[in-house]
Amino acid sequence: MPPRAKELTPAQIKNLKHPGGKRPVKVAVGGVSGLLMQIQPPPSEAKSWVLRTRYGEWTERRDSDGNVIERGRKKREIGLGPYPDVLPGQARDKAREMRAMLEAGIDPIAEKKAKRAALIAASRRGLTFDEAARRYAEQKTTEFTSEKYRGQWLASLEKHAFPQVGRMAVADINLQDVLRVLQPIWADRTETASRVRQRMEAVLSWATVHGYRKGDNPARWAGNLKMVLPAPSKVSGAKNYPALQLDDANRWWRDLSKREGMGARALQFQAMTATRAGAIRFATWDEIDLKNRVWTIQPGRKASKIPPSDKAKRIPLTDDMVTLLETLPRLDGANLVFWAPRGGALSDATLGKVMKSIHSADVRAGGKGYIDAATGLQAVPHGLRSTFRTWVSERTTFDGDMAEVALFHKVGNKVQQAYDRADMVERRRALMQAWGMFLKGAETGKVVPIKGATA
Repeated sequence: MPPRAKELTPAQIKNLKHPGGKRPVKVAVGGVSGLLMQIQPPPSEAKSWVLRTRYGEWTERRDSDGNVIERGRKKREIGLGPYPDVLPGQARDKAREMRAMLEAGIDPIAEKKAKRAALIAASRRGLTFDEAARRYAEQKTTEFTSEKYRGQWLASLEKHAFPQVGRMAVADINLQDVLRVLQPIWADRTETASRVRQRMEAVLSWATVHGYRKGDNPARWAGNLKMVLPAPSKVSGAKNYPALQLDDANRWWRDLSKREGMGARALQFQAMTATRAGAIRFATWDEIDLKNRVWTIQPGRKASKIPPSDKAKRIPLTDDMVTLLETLPRLDGANLVFWAPRGGALSDATLGKVMKSIHSADVRAGGKGYIDAATGLQAVPHGLRSTFRTWVSERTTFDGDMAEVALFHKVGNKVQQAYDRADMVERRRALMQAWGMFLKGAETGKVVPIKGATA
């Protein structure tokens, strides 16, 4: 134990000065063994309290013959705070408290760190789900290419999740809490419910990574919610888009071909290419290569459904597609292939309106209209993709994987997708040519691929 120094008075401690030099100095102030006043060199000459002591594991120093010549504990210094924030009487009380802890076998520095960690953990435990969701959204939604989707991402949680679990600490949310959010909308609004589940899972994963909760994610589907909720594809809210029947395709195509207007031409192009309406509505002329007969959609392009991390999608253009494009009127100063009468892109409802008009006209003429065979509902533009896929399976011998590539669906498992990045654009040209012939009624019996098209 260090020798007990003469106890300095508060006035003497106040008048302590640095003797000069560039290193801090320590002055024993007495009252408690090892209590020192540390003084920084000029110009600051800031003062702080230090308790010098020895604790921890015993160590020995031996001579060349192995004899112990020194035995003791490592010298340690414990900071007790700055002066004059901590006055002499307070510093001596703290020093006595520290010595009592050491005599009891407690490491005061480790104890201090443990208390700080406990305070941090307690503050993190208090983070609520709505606060976590907003923090996550602020960080992650900047990756989204659509401003509309960024708004929808948080809005869906605000509407469905926040009323149930928004004020709950993320650390306390369990499976039953997630079910309280999802069960009321799972059957009737399945697509929305699935998105809410995915977003809740992302927020809770973020909270776990940042130390705000522990354990499994209660919003996870596999091995968790899958055990208590029916699969989205099995409940009433999850339905395929009503599709045009194969036997009605040629009749529908003739009715569509008679119609005027940009909406009708856009729907024709969507049918021939078997693409999504968004890809058609926002197609631009700089994406179209008429010489090489390829339409290329770049990743992250508006309404393309192609993630920025993916590769560009190429669509082969047949003779009929090129003819349609060459006959389209161009809008001065605009790059859009299909444009609205007042300029800008066609609305989301334009192609659907054309589809409805064709159906209604056929019904008025005494026909049955154009309805989905399974549901009896009126066919919609997106259902044309299902019609195309059914045609490949039932009326042709084209390779099924090639049809999936044409629809921009993932083919095979993740390993296969990583190694097989070919988009089969030239082989798909024959497929799309045959599909166009089918729409025009030129099919006779089974469509047989051109030699080498399925190789």
